[in-house]
Amino acid sequence: MLTAPPMPKTAKARRPRLMTSEEFLDWLQPGVFADLIGGEIVMHSPVNLRHARLINFVDRLLAAFLEAEDLGELHRESVAVRLSVRETFMPDLAYFTKAQAARLAGSHVPFAPAFAVEALSPATAANDTGRKFAAYELHGVQEYWILDPEQLDHRFYRRAGDTLEEFGQGLERIDALAVPGFWVKRSWLNPGRLPAVSTCLKEILDAIKNRGQARKG
Repeated sequence: MLTAPPMPKTAKARRPRLMTSEEFLDWLQPGVFADLIGGEIVMHSPVNLRHARLINFVDRLLAAFLEAEDLGELHRESVAVRLSVRETFMPDLAYFTKAQAARLAGSHVPFAPAFAVEALSPATAANDTGRKFAAYELHGVQEYWILDPEQLDHRFYRRAGDTLEEFGQGLERIDALAVPGFWVKRSWLNPGRLPAVSTCLKEILDAIKNRGQARKG
């Protein structure tokens, strides 16, 4: 069974030395999921089934949409995203435009995704809504969705100048500005009763087709 590599030694036990992203990437191994936040390693804890089902649904739906529309690449948390010298994250989902995908490195991504999705868990909620939010905002993420598998209090943010501002409050349909043509309904984001991905994808693609026909008419 794969185990995490040993944590790097520090010079003083009482005050751990902050790691750089390069040191973190050297330490990271396949199958190990962690973030480097402010120079500190934060391990990902095992997620429950509600968390897993919700991310699986969004992953499958968005990936199928991107393939149908030929719009870049989507990656799960196995891909490390280096944002700065002391911040490297492994987002639950990260979307890269076609232009970004052409610049992806071999071992990690050296720039922010256009669109990131994180699903809350008790161990990660504070960072996802705090320090990671601030880093995504600072380093140019265009859109950030924070999904709540337990309370269904989903929050959606998009770039407005230098900040990420919340949008879609109270709306049933959430349009992803960073992924042209893609949207979801809030009612789809309940891991207790997820709809079929194929049904949702057809509804999204039909909306694009109908909009195109209306413009021609």
